[in-house]
Amino acid sequence: MPSFDVVSKVQRNEVDNAYNQAQREIAQRFDFKDTGTELEKSADAITIRSSSEDRAKAALVTLQDKLVKRKVSLRFVEAGKPEPTGKGGARIVLKIKEGIEVEKGRAIVQAIKDAKLKVQASMQESQVRIAGKNRDDLQAAIQLLRGQDFGIELQFVNMRD
Repeated sequence: MPSFDVVSKVQRNEVDNAYNQAQREIAQRFDFKDTGTELEKSADAITIRSSSEDRAKAALVTLQDKLVKRKVSLRFVEAGKPEPTGKGGARIVLKIKEGIEVEKGRAIVQAIKDAKLKVQASMQESQVRIAGKNRDDLQAAIQLLRGQDFGIELQFVNMRD
């Protein structure tokens, strides 16, 4: 029985490249000179620190530009509100989202059921598996999902016959 998986995975290497490019640009740009603006990367977030909220927001825009140029969708990142730090500066935490959350997965499964396609959709951890009797039904399901906006970036992987 043919099947495929619907996933939401960010390309970590492209995020790393965008982070490195943004860090280099912030170090070289004149408007960031002597502002103490820095980027710090952890496993699932990037923290932007600066001496003022405006510079932190400018660094966020720079990082987002680099992500877009590296073809990383901004749907994978969620910018928090600027938080004040102890020395009068600001900090913005940019969370990197990966995987399909339970609510979004249920919405995807429900959309497929409502369309009355001849496929079965099931939630498995952070992905949705869709199985059907023939390839045409699966391609119709892909077209249906591409035509709707679930608020996350979707990829269709692991196609099996």
